[in-house]
Amino acid sequence: MQLTLKQVYEKIKEQFPDGVASIVECPGDPYCILKKEALVAACRWLKTDPGMQFELLSSVGGVDDTKEFWVVYHLTSIARNQRAVLKVAAGRETPSVPSVVSVWKAADWHERETYDMYGIRFEGHPDLRRILLPEDWPGFPLRKDYEFPDEYQGIPLK
Repeated sequence: MQLTLKQVYEKIKEQFPDGVASIVECPGDPYCILKKEALVAACRWLKTDPGMQFELLSSVGGVDDTKEFWVVYHLTSIARNQRAVLKVAAGRETPSVPSVVSVWKAADWHERETYDMYGIRFEGHPDLRRILLPEDWPGFPLRKDYEFPDEYQGIPLK
């Protein structure tokens, strides 16, 4: 039986009552905000529980809303024809969340790209380094406060 997004989130809340900060109903896709302490356990449960079977991590991305950095996870259960969207607050000064590479190997490059563009650290990631930009690139280009450099290694950029 296919579950609605809200039903999936209610089941997460039943399983992790202290790990769900809120369930947000909005136009488009409703989402579940998890506390970062519950992220890995909730993801492992979502992947392995026979009633969930979210075997595919479709994407991981960052969001900068100027007050908070967020990490957004899009999950898919091919077997059950379901999907889910999870969000985790990463903090602002030194943004970080636990890595989910131990749950889905596909998270490896997704997390590296999010780190590269937003500077969000994924604690426990096996090889967290830049993937799109050179290692010595200044800053993180998708942050709202990012100022694009005038030059890079003597090459004019503007």
